[in-house]
Amino acid sequence: MNMNRRDALKVGAVSVAAAVASTTLTGCVAGETGTAAAAAGNTGKVLGKHKVVIIGGGMGGLSVANNLKKIDSSFDIAIIEKNDTFMACPVSNTYLGKLEGMNLGTFVFDYAQPIEKYGYAMLKSEVIAIDRTAKTVTTAAGIVGYDILVLSPGIAYNYEGQFPTWSKAKVAEVQRACPPAMISGAEHVTLERQLMNMDSGDVVIASPIGKFRCPPAPFERAAMIAEYMKKEEIAGKVIVLVQGGFAKKAAFMESAKDIYGDRIVYLEKTKVTDIDVAGKTIHFEQKVGTGKKDSDGEEIMQTVKKSHKYSVCNFMVNHKASPVVQMATLDTTADAYKSVKMNGCSFQTATDKDVYVVGDIVGHAIPPSGQTAVWAGKECALEIAHRLHGKPYTLGVKTKEVKAANVCFSMVGDGPEEGIMVTHDFSWTGAVIKGKGHVPKAPSGKFRSANTAKALRDWYRGIMADLFA
Repeated sequence: MNMNRRDALKVGAVSVAAAVASTTLTGCVAGETGTAAAAAGNTGKVLGKHKVVIIGGGMGGLSVANNLKKIDSSFDIAIIEKNDTFMACPVSNTYLGKLEGMNLGTFVFDYAQPIEKYGYAMLKSEVIAIDRTAKTVTTAAGIVGYDILVLSPGIAYNYEGQFPTWSKAKVAEVQRACPPAMISGAEHVTLERQLMNMDSGDVVIASPIGKFRCPPAPFERAAMIAEYMKKEEIAGKVIVLVQGGFAKKAAFMESAKDIYGDRIVYLEKTKVTDIDVAGKTIHFEQKVGTGKKDSDGEEIMQTVKKSHKYSVCNFMVNHKASPVVQMATLDTTADAYKSVKMNGCSFQTATDKDVYVVGDIVGHAIPPSGQTAVWAGKECALEIAHRLHGKPYTLGVKTKEVKAANVCFSMVGDGPEEGIMVTHDFSWTGAVIKGKGHVPKAPSGKFRSANTAKALRDWYRGIMADLFA
Protein backbone atom coordinates (compact mmCIF):
# COMPACT_ATOMS: atom_id res chain seq x y z
CA MET A 1 0.00 0.00 0.00
CA ASN A 2 1.35 3.43 -0.93
CA MET A 3 1.50 5.96 1.88
CA ASN A 4 1.75 9.70 1.33
CA ARG A 5 3.39 12.19 3.71
CA ARG A 6 0.19 13.11 5.56
CA ASP A 7 -0.69 9.42 6.09
CA ALA A 8 2.79 8.83 7.50
CA LEU A 9 2.38 11.77 9.88
CA LYS A 10 -0.96 10.40 11.08
CA VAL A 11 0.55 6.99 11.84
CA GLY A 12 3.40 8.68 13.69
CA ALA A 13 0.99 10.76 15.75
CA VAL A 14 -1.02 7.67 16.76
CA SER A 15 2.16 5.92 17.89
CA VAL A 16 3.32 8.92 19.92
CA ALA A 17 -0.14 9.42 21.41
CA ALA A 18 -0.15 5.80 22.52
CA ALA A 19 3.23 6.30 24.16
CA VAL A 20 2.00 9.41 25.99
CA ALA A 21 -1.13 7.57 27.12
CA SER A 22 0.92 4.66 28.46
CA THR A 23 3.04 6.92 30.64
CA THR A 24 0.00 8.57 32.17
CA LEU A 25 -1.58 5.21 33.00
CA THR A 26 1.40 3.75 34.84
CA GLY A 27 1.90 6.39 37.49
CA CYS A 28 4.15 5.69 40.48
CA VAL A 29 3.45 6.89 44.02
CA ALA A 30 6.47 6.87 46.32
CA GLY A 31 8.01 4.18 44.16
CA GLU A 32 4.97 1.90 44.14
CA THR A 33 2.33 1.56 41.44
CA GLY A 34 -1.30 1.68 42.47
CA THR A 35 -4.75 3.01 41.73
CA ALA A 36 -5.96 6.49 42.56
CA ALA A 37 -8.30 4.98 45.14
CA ALA A 38 -5.40 3.24 46.88
CA ALA A 39 -3.37 6.44 46.82
CA ALA A 40 -6.25 8.41 48.33
CA GLY A 41 -6.25 6.03 51.27
CA ASN A 42 -2.67 7.01 52.07
CA THR A 43 -3.25 10.74 52.58
CA GLY A 44 -2.79 10.49 56.36
CA LYS A 45 0.46 8.51 56.12
CA VAL A 46 3.57 10.48 57.15
CA LEU A 47 6.25 9.94 54.50
CA GLY A 48 8.98 12.03 56.08
CA LYS A 49 10.43 15.52 56.23
CA HIS A 50 12.95 17.42 54.08
CA LYS A 51 14.85 20.65 54.52
CA VAL A 52 13.52 21.99 51.17
CA VAL A 53 10.38 20.69 49.47
CA ILE A 54 9.60 21.88 45.93
CA ILE A 55 6.11 21.51 44.50
CA GLY A 56 6.31 21.23 40.71
CA GLY A 57 8.92 19.57 38.52
CA GLY A 58 8.69 22.00 35.62
CA MET A 59 11.41 24.30 34.39
CA GLY A 60 11.29 26.51 37.49
CA GLY A 61 11.12 23.73 40.07
CA LEU A 62 13.88 21.68 38.46
CA SER A 63 16.08 24.78 38.26
CA VAL A 64 15.70 25.37 41.99
CA ALA A 65 16.50 21.74 42.84
CA ASN A 66 19.41 21.37 40.41
CA ASN A 67 21.07 24.62 41.44
CA LEU A 68 20.67 24.01 45.16
CA LYS A 69 22.46 20.70 44.70
CA LYS A 70 25.15 22.35 42.57
CA ILE A 71 25.79 24.83 45.39
CA ASP A 72 25.82 22.23 48.15
CA SER A 73 25.33 18.54 47.44
CA SER A 74 24.48 17.92 51.12
CA PHE A 75 21.24 19.92 50.94
CA ASP A 76 18.20 17.73 51.69
CA ILE A 77 15.77 18.40 48.84
CA ALA A 78 12.61 16.72 47.58
CA ILE A 79 10.39 17.50 44.58
CA ILE A 80 6.68 16.66 44.51
CA GLU A 81 5.49 16.24 40.91
CA LYS A 82 2.23 14.68 39.71
CA ASN A 83 3.45 13.67 36.23
CA ASP A 84 5.64 10.68 35.44
CA THR A 85 7.55 12.48 32.70
CA PHE A 86 8.52 16.04 31.86
CA MET A 87 7.17 17.68 28.71
CA ALA A 88 8.54 21.07 27.61
CA CYS A 89 6.15 23.73 26.33
CA PRO A 90 8.78 26.16 24.90
CA VAL A 91 9.46 25.52 21.20
CA SER A 92 6.64 22.91 21.07
CA ASN A 93 4.78 24.90 18.39
CA THR A 94 7.50 23.86 15.93
CA TYR A 95 6.17 20.33 16.35
CA LEU A 96 2.83 21.49 14.88
CA GLY A 97 4.68 23.13 11.98
CA LYS A 98 6.48 19.85 11.24
CA LEU A 99 9.91 21.42 11.26
CA GLU A 100 12.82 19.07 10.71
CA GLY A 101 13.66 16.97 13.74
CA MET A 102 10.79 18.34 15.81
CA ASN A 103 8.51 15.58 17.10
CA LEU A 104 6.89 14.87 20.44
CA GLY A 105 9.95 12.95 21.55
CA THR A 106 11.94 16.18 21.26
CA PHE A 107 9.95 17.62 24.17
CA VAL A 108 9.55 14.66 26.55
CA PHE A 109 12.24 13.93 29.16
CA ASP A 110 12.87 11.38 31.89
CA TYR A 111 13.03 12.65 35.49
CA ALA A 112 15.48 9.86 36.33
CA GLN A 113 18.31 11.80 34.67
CA PRO A 114 18.48 14.80 37.05
CA ILE A 115 17.54 12.66 40.05
CA GLU A 116 20.48 10.34 39.42
CA LYS A 117 22.89 13.20 38.76
CA TYR A 118 21.97 15.51 41.66
CA GLY A 119 20.66 13.05 44.23
CA TYR A 120 17.47 14.73 45.39
CA ALA A 121 14.27 12.87 46.19
CA MET A 122 11.15 12.94 44.02
CA LEU A 123 7.63 11.97 45.02
CA LYS A 124 5.28 11.35 42.11
CA SER A 125 1.93 12.35 43.54
CA GLU A 126 -0.70 15.06 43.52
CA VAL A 127 -0.84 17.79 46.17
CA ILE A 128 -4.11 17.87 48.10
CA ALA A 129 -3.46 20.37 50.90
CA ILE A 130 -0.79 22.60 52.43
CA ASP A 131 -0.60 23.49 56.11
CA ARG A 132 1.83 26.37 56.62
CA THR A 133 1.40 26.27 60.40
CA ALA A 134 2.33 22.61 60.67
CA LYS A 135 4.72 23.02 57.69
CA THR A 136 3.35 19.99 55.88
CA VAL A 137 2.22 19.13 52.36
CA THR A 138 -0.50 16.51 52.04
CA THR A 139 -0.38 14.46 48.85
CA ALA A 140 -2.37 11.52 47.54
CA ALA A 141 0.52 9.33 48.74
CA GLY A 142 0.87 10.82 52.21
CA ILE A 143 2.22 13.76 54.20
CA VAL A 144 5.59 15.43 53.63
CA GLY A 145 7.09 17.88 56.10
CA TYR A 146 9.35 20.80 55.20
CA ASP A 147 11.47 23.60 56.63
CA ILE A 148 11.39 25.63 53.42
CA LEU A 149 8.69 25.24 50.76
CA VAL A 150 9.12 26.28 47.12
CA LEU A 151 6.04 26.51 44.88
CA SER A 152 6.45 26.15 41.12
CA PRO A 153 3.11 24.53 40.20
CA GLY A 154 2.45 26.42 36.95
CA ILE A 155 -0.94 27.50 35.68
CA ALA A 156 -4.53 26.30 35.45
CA TYR A 157 -7.22 27.11 32.90
CA ASN A 158 -9.83 29.61 34.06
CA TYR A 159 -12.97 28.52 32.18
CA GLU A 160 -15.23 29.28 35.14
CA GLY A 161 -13.91 32.84 35.41
CA GLN A 162 -14.17 33.59 31.71
CA PHE A 163 -17.51 31.83 31.18
CA PRO A 164 -19.37 31.71 34.52
CA THR A 165 -22.59 30.48 32.91
CA TRP A 166 -21.01 27.43 31.30
CA SER A 167 -21.77 24.10 32.94
CA LYS A 168 -19.02 21.64 33.84
CA ALA A 169 -20.18 19.50 30.94
CA LYS A 170 -19.87 22.44 28.55
CA VAL A 171 -16.36 23.22 29.81
CA ALA A 172 -15.29 19.60 29.37
CA GLU A 173 -16.79 19.53 25.86
CA VAL A 174 -15.01 22.71 24.74
CA GLN A 175 -11.71 21.71 26.31
CA ARG A 176 -11.82 18.37 24.52
CA ALA A 177 -12.92 19.72 21.14
CA CYS A 178 -10.92 22.98 21.20
CA PRO A 179 -7.80 22.10 23.23
CA PRO A 180 -5.84 25.11 24.55
CA ALA A 181 -2.55 23.14 24.48
CA MET A 182 -0.89 25.59 26.88
CA ILE A 183 -0.22 23.00 29.59
CA SER A 184 2.10 20.08 28.92
CA GLY A 185 0.31 16.86 28.05
CA ALA A 186 -2.06 15.16 25.66
CA GLU A 187 -3.69 18.38 24.39
CA HIS A 188 -0.73 18.96 22.06
CA VAL A 189 -1.31 15.51 20.56
CA THR A 190 -5.05 16.19 20.21
CA LEU A 191 -4.44 19.47 18.40
CA GLU A 192 -1.94 17.83 16.06
CA ARG A 193 -4.40 15.04 15.25
CA GLN A 194 -7.14 17.54 14.46
CA LEU A 195 -4.84 19.42 12.09
CA MET A 196 -3.77 16.26 10.29
CA ASN A 197 -7.37 15.10 9.91
CA MET A 198 -8.54 18.33 8.24
CA ASP A 199 -8.74 18.47 4.45
CA SER A 200 -9.77 22.10 4.12
CA GLY A 201 -11.29 24.95 6.09
CA ASP A 202 -10.16 27.52 8.60
CA VAL A 203 -8.27 27.14 11.85
CA VAL A 204 -9.39 29.58 14.55
CA ILE A 205 -7.00 30.50 17.36
CA ALA A 206 -8.22 32.64 20.25
CA SER A 207 -5.58 34.16 22.53
CA PRO A 208 -6.19 34.58 26.28
CA ILE A 209 -7.04 37.82 28.09
CA GLY A 210 -4.85 39.14 30.90
CA LYS A 211 -1.67 37.49 32.13
CA PHE A 212 -0.93 34.17 30.51
CA ARG A 213 1.93 31.76 29.97
CA CYS A 214 4.31 32.73 27.14
CA PRO A 215 2.67 35.85 25.63
CA PRO A 216 4.00 35.21 22.08
CA ALA A 217 2.73 31.59 22.04
CA PRO A 218 -0.64 32.16 20.26
CA PHE A 219 1.02 34.07 17.43
CA GLU A 220 3.92 31.66 16.98
CA ARG A 221 1.35 28.87 16.87
CA ALA A 222 -0.56 30.71 14.14
CA ALA A 223 2.64 30.87 12.07
CA MET A 224 3.44 27.20 12.59
CA ILE A 225 -0.08 26.05 11.75
CA ALA A 226 -0.03 28.23 8.63
CA GLU A 227 3.31 26.61 7.77
CA TYR A 228 1.79 23.16 8.13
CA MET A 229 -1.22 24.08 5.98
CA LYS A 230 1.09 25.52 3.31
CA LYS A 231 3.22 22.37 3.23
CA GLU A 232 0.18 20.11 2.96
CA GLU A 233 -1.62 22.41 0.48
CA ILE A 234 -4.66 22.67 2.73
CA ALA A 235 -7.06 25.35 1.52
CA GLY A 236 -8.05 27.68 4.33
CA LYS A 237 -6.90 30.45 6.63
CA VAL A 238 -5.65 30.81 10.19
CA ILE A 239 -7.96 33.27 11.94
CA VAL A 240 -6.42 34.72 15.11
CA LEU A 241 -8.84 36.33 17.56
CA VAL A 242 -6.61 38.69 19.53
CA GLN A 243 -8.54 39.18 22.76
CA GLY A 244 -5.83 40.86 24.82
CA GLY A 245 -2.21 41.84 24.28
CA PHE A 246 -0.33 41.13 21.07
CA ALA A 247 3.29 40.26 21.89
CA LYS A 248 5.90 41.01 19.18
CA LYS A 249 3.03 42.43 17.10
CA ALA A 250 5.05 44.21 14.41
CA ALA A 251 7.37 41.21 14.00
CA PHE A 252 4.57 38.66 13.73
CA MET A 253 2.53 40.80 11.34
CA GLU A 254 5.55 41.42 9.11
CA SER A 255 6.36 37.70 9.00
CA ALA A 256 2.76 36.70 8.35
CA LYS A 257 2.48 39.08 5.41
CA ASP A 258 5.84 38.19 3.86
CA ILE A 259 5.69 34.42 4.30
CA TYR A 260 2.00 33.51 4.27
CA GLY A 261 0.30 36.34 2.37
CA ASP A 262 -3.37 36.44 3.35
CA ARG A 263 -3.39 32.99 4.98
CA ILE A 264 -3.08 34.46 8.51
CA VAL A 265 -5.80 36.95 9.52
CA TYR A 266 -5.51 38.85 12.81
CA LEU A 267 -8.78 40.16 14.27
CA GLU A 268 -7.97 42.50 17.16
CA LYS A 269 -10.18 43.87 19.94
CA THR A 270 -12.21 40.67 20.06
CA LYS A 271 -13.97 38.78 22.84
CA VAL A 272 -15.18 35.18 22.51
CA THR A 273 -18.77 34.85 23.76
CA ASP A 274 -19.55 31.20 22.99
CA ILE A 275 -18.40 28.11 21.13
CA ASP A 276 -20.80 25.74 19.38
CA VAL A 277 -18.84 22.49 19.30
CA ALA A 278 -21.48 20.53 17.38
CA GLY A 279 -21.79 23.26 14.75
CA LYS A 280 -18.04 23.95 14.77
CA THR A 281 -18.74 27.68 15.13
CA ILE A 282 -17.11 30.26 17.39
CA HIS A 283 -19.08 33.35 18.38
CA PHE A 284 -17.35 36.59 19.34
CA GLU A 285 -17.65 40.34 19.59
CA GLN A 286 -15.29 42.80 17.95
CA LYS A 287 -14.84 46.50 18.54
CA VAL A 288 -14.59 48.30 15.20
CA GLY A 289 -14.36 51.93 14.21
CA THR A 290 -17.41 53.88 13.08
CA GLY A 291 -15.46 56.45 11.09
CA LYS A 292 -16.73 59.14 13.47
CA LYS A 293 -14.77 61.00 16.15
CA ASP A 294 -15.73 62.24 19.59
CA SER A 295 -15.11 65.74 21.00
CA ASP A 296 -11.52 64.77 21.88
CA GLY A 297 -10.79 63.65 18.33
CA GLU A 298 -10.79 59.94 19.22
CA GLU A 299 -12.52 57.52 16.88
CA ILE A 300 -15.86 56.26 18.18
CA MET A 301 -15.93 52.48 18.40
CA GLN A 302 -18.86 50.11 18.21
CA THR A 303 -19.21 46.46 19.20
CA VAL A 304 -20.21 44.07 16.42
CA LYS A 305 -21.34 40.48 17.01
CA LYS A 306 -19.71 37.96 14.68
CA SER A 307 -19.45 34.20 14.13
CA HIS A 308 -16.96 32.05 12.24
CA LYS A 309 -17.09 28.41 11.13
CA TYR A 310 -13.94 26.40 11.72
CA SER A 311 -12.41 23.05 10.88
CA VAL A 312 -10.05 23.22 13.89
CA CYS A 313 -10.41 25.46 16.94
CA ASN A 314 -7.50 26.18 19.28
CA PHE A 315 -9.24 28.08 22.07
CA MET A 316 -6.64 29.37 24.52
CA VAL A 317 -8.86 30.05 27.50
CA ASN A 318 -7.72 32.56 30.14
CA HIS A 319 -5.11 31.41 32.63
CA LYS A 320 -4.87 31.57 36.41
CA ALA A 321 -2.33 30.49 39.00
CA SER A 322 -2.39 26.83 39.96
CA PRO A 323 -4.85 25.87 42.75
CA VAL A 324 -1.78 25.01 44.84
CA VAL A 325 -1.47 28.76 45.52
CA GLN A 326 -4.91 28.76 47.15
CA MET A 327 -4.03 25.63 49.11
CA ALA A 328 -1.09 27.53 50.61
CA THR A 329 -3.36 30.50 51.53
CA LEU A 330 -0.86 33.03 50.21
CA ASP A 331 -1.64 36.69 49.57
CA THR A 332 -2.25 37.22 45.86
CA THR A 333 -2.98 40.00 43.40
CA ALA A 334 -6.59 41.17 43.01
CA ASP A 335 -6.86 40.21 39.34
CA ALA A 336 -8.31 36.97 38.01
CA TYR A 337 -4.86 35.42 37.54
CA LYS A 338 -3.94 35.61 41.27
CA SER A 339 -0.16 36.01 41.12
CA VAL A 340 1.58 35.59 44.47
CA LYS A 341 2.63 38.76 46.28
CA MET A 342 6.38 38.87 46.80
CA ASN A 343 8.64 40.05 49.62
CA GLY A 344 10.25 42.94 47.74
CA CYS A 345 12.84 41.96 45.13
CA SER A 346 13.00 38.40 46.34
CA PHE A 347 11.44 35.08 45.45
CA GLN A 348 10.26 34.76 49.03
CA THR A 349 6.54 35.37 49.45
CA ALA A 350 5.16 38.38 51.29
CA THR A 351 2.94 36.04 53.31
CA ASP A 352 5.43 33.55 54.70
CA LYS A 353 9.24 33.79 54.96
CA ASP A 354 9.47 30.00 54.67
CA VAL A 355 7.60 29.85 51.34
CA TYR A 356 9.18 30.84 48.01
CA VAL A 357 7.68 30.86 44.52
CA VAL A 358 9.09 30.71 40.98
CA GLY A 359 7.69 30.33 37.47
CA ASP A 360 4.29 31.40 36.19
CA ILE A 361 2.88 32.40 39.60
CA VAL A 362 5.40 35.05 40.72
CA GLY A 363 4.09 38.54 41.37
CA HIS A 364 7.07 40.30 39.81
CA ALA A 365 6.52 42.27 36.58
CA ILE A 366 8.48 39.81 34.46
CA PRO A 367 7.11 37.69 31.60
CA PRO A 368 6.01 34.12 32.41
CA SER A 369 8.33 32.25 30.05
CA GLY A 370 10.53 29.18 30.14
CA GLN A 371 13.71 31.25 30.22
CA THR A 372 12.36 33.42 33.05
CA ALA A 373 11.37 30.33 35.05
CA VAL A 374 14.91 28.96 34.76
CA TRP A 375 16.47 32.32 35.67
CA ALA A 376 14.09 32.73 38.64
CA GLY A 377 14.86 29.16 39.73
CA LYS A 378 18.58 29.91 39.83
CA GLU A 379 18.05 33.16 41.76
CA CYS A 380 15.71 31.46 44.20
CA ALA A 381 18.27 28.69 44.74
CA LEU A 382 20.90 31.33 45.55
CA GLU A 383 18.57 32.97 48.07
CA ILE A 384 17.77 29.70 49.80
CA ALA A 385 21.39 28.47 49.75
CA HIS A 386 22.61 31.67 51.40
CA ARG A 387 19.91 31.30 54.03
CA LEU A 388 20.80 27.66 54.73
CA HIS A 389 24.45 28.63 55.03
CA GLY A 390 23.56 31.48 57.39
CA LYS A 391 24.63 34.21 54.98
CA PRO A 392 22.70 37.31 53.77
CA TYR A 393 21.70 37.61 50.14
CA THR A 394 20.01 40.42 48.23
CA LEU A 395 19.24 40.33 44.52
CA GLY A 396 21.07 43.03 42.54
CA VAL A 397 22.25 44.81 45.68
CA LYS A 398 25.32 46.31 44.01
CA THR A 399 23.86 47.68 40.79
CA LYS A 400 20.10 47.87 41.43
CA GLU A 401 19.86 46.08 38.10
CA VAL A 402 19.71 42.41 37.22
CA LYS A 403 21.96 41.86 34.23
CA ALA A 404 20.68 38.39 33.38
CA ALA A 405 17.85 39.05 30.92
CA ASN A 406 15.03 37.06 29.40
CA VAL A 407 15.29 36.05 25.75
CA CYS A 408 12.20 34.62 24.11
CA PHE A 409 12.42 33.10 20.62
CA SER A 410 9.56 32.36 18.22
CA MET A 411 9.75 30.41 14.97
CA VAL A 412 7.79 32.03 12.16
CA GLY A 413 8.69 30.10 9.01
CA ASP A 414 10.33 27.09 7.42
CA GLY A 415 12.24 26.60 4.17
CA PRO A 416 14.28 28.48 5.24
CA GLU A 417 13.70 28.38 8.96
CA GLU A 418 13.30 31.91 10.30
CA GLY A 419 12.68 33.17 13.80
CA ILE A 420 12.06 36.37 15.75
CA MET A 421 13.01 37.26 19.30
CA VAL A 422 12.28 39.60 22.20
CA THR A 423 14.65 40.53 24.99
CA HIS A 424 13.77 41.78 28.46
CA ASP A 425 16.24 43.66 30.62
CA PHE A 426 15.36 43.04 34.26
CA SER A 427 15.72 45.81 36.82
CA TRP A 428 14.39 46.63 40.27
CA THR A 429 13.64 49.54 42.55
CA GLY A 430 13.57 47.62 45.81
CA ALA A 431 9.87 46.77 45.59
CA VAL A 432 9.50 44.59 42.50
CA ILE A 433 11.54 43.07 39.66
CA LYS A 434 10.58 44.57 36.32
CA GLY A 435 11.27 43.67 32.70
CA LYS A 436 11.54 46.02 29.73
CA GLY A 437 11.05 44.35 26.36
CA HIS A 438 12.71 45.01 23.03
CA VAL A 439 12.19 43.24 19.68
CA PRO A 440 15.39 43.68 17.64
CA LYS A 441 15.65 43.65 13.86
CA ALA A 442 18.13 41.56 11.90
CA PRO A 443 20.83 43.18 9.71
CA SER A 444 18.45 42.71 6.76
CA GLY A 445 16.08 45.26 8.29
CA LYS A 446 13.47 42.55 8.89
CA PHE A 447 12.52 41.27 12.31
CA ARG A 448 13.03 37.63 11.32
CA SER A 449 16.21 35.83 10.36
CA ALA A 450 17.73 32.40 9.87
CA ASN A 451 20.28 33.20 12.58
CA THR A 452 17.48 33.74 15.11
CA ALA A 453 15.93 30.41 14.11
CA LYS A 454 19.28 28.72 14.73
CA ALA A 455 19.58 30.54 18.07
CA LEU A 456 16.15 29.18 19.01
CA ARG A 457 17.30 25.60 18.44
CA ASP A 458 20.60 26.22 20.23
CA TRP A 459 18.83 27.82 23.20
CA TYR A 460 16.43 24.90 23.51
CA ARG A 461 19.17 22.28 23.34
CA GLY A 462 21.22 24.20 25.90
CA ILE A 463 18.44 24.76 28.41
CA MET A 464 17.26 21.14 28.24
CA ALA A 465 20.84 19.92 28.68
CA ASP A 466 21.15 22.18 31.71
CA LEU A 467 17.93 20.83 33.23
CA PHE A 468 18.40 17.14 32.39
CA ALA A 469 22.17 16.81 32.15
